[in-house]
Amino acid sequence: MIARSMSRVVTVDSGSPDPAAIADAVRVLRAGGLVAFPTETVYGLGACGLAPDAVAKIFAAKGRPSTHPLILHVCGEDDARPLILGDVPERVRAMMRACWPGPLTLVVKKSARVPDAVTGGGDTVALRSPDHAVAQALIRALGEPIAAPSANRYQTVSPTTAAHVQKSLGDSVDLVLDGGACTAGIESTVLDLSSSVPRVLRPGALPLGRLRALLSDVVFEPDVVAVGDGARLSPGQDARHYAPRARVVLTRAGQSAKDAAALVRTGPTPARVGVVAWGAHVHGADPHVVSLPKTPEGYGHGLYAALHALDDRGVDVIVIEAVPDDEAWAGVRDRLQRAAEEEA
Repeated sequence: MIARSMSRVVTVDSGSPDPAAIADAVRVLRAGGLVAFPTETVYGLGACGLAPDAVAKIFAAKGRPSTHPLILHVCGEDDARPLILGDVPERVRAMMRACWPGPLTLVVKKSARVPDAVTGGGDTVALRSPDHAVAQALIRALGEPIAAPSANRYQTVSPTTAAHVQKSLGDSVDLVLDGGACTAGIESTVLDLSSSVPRVLRPGALPLGRLRALLSDVVFEPDVVAVGDGARLSPGQDARHYAPRARVVLTRAGQSAKDAAALVRTGPTPARVGVVAWGAHVHGADPHVVSLPKTPEGYGHGLYAALHALDDRGVDVIVIEAVPDDEAWAGVRDRLQRAAEEEA
């Protein structure tokens, strides 16, 4: 087996990144290259967001359809204003001030400064201010927005460590800034404010309860997906996404992961099975069983790392125990449903 070439990695302090490392990454970006960098959600695959040729390299590296929009990452409201068409609506300004920096992406009408390469040809743009010192330092030093989806191959499990980035993309990315593990562990919540009715296009790391406290008329419709390779209004709208190599099976409500795993192991085609359990289960030293916390925040933090670990251990099937069916778990449940092929 031929070893895959790996990208250059620079370790940075997640709270106080070395200016020399940030300057190194800026040089790569200004030369049209790709830099993977940590945010509080997942690692992003970044390019200069106003340079169409650089943005095109993101799609090539990921194998992502060019009709799928990217998020432009900015430091804050002042950076966002020139990217928005006309006067910034008060509702948009209010959400920026309440939730930025943080895991909230806002979809708004785009100005002429935003290239079509970023928006998939659409008239809206997705904007976010990441709550991470490395990401903020990189955007500030570059002096322009950074276009960045998750730093992994299209539709595969998002990366929450630099090692995940390297495993997925190899030398397709020029430089990886290694700032350690991401804290949130799942992607941002995406909120569409481009029309009169605010709509959640993707639940994520910002809880829906927080949005409802700020926007009483916000609409959340689970399973907002798009079909085919056509244009998207938002990132993360594919019916299948966030998927490991192994086949994912979700348990039914009330069914234990242990019972479901036993059914898979003894089925018509017995398989090597990994298990993601919910809550404080005791499994001894079984390397094919991962227990995640009973809070949505703790579970979200560990989910992608668990899927990466079980994939690396060579399992054929990952059985995932059902999580609670309430809005606090909406972001996690969305990721599980998109990764899964079936219920047990």
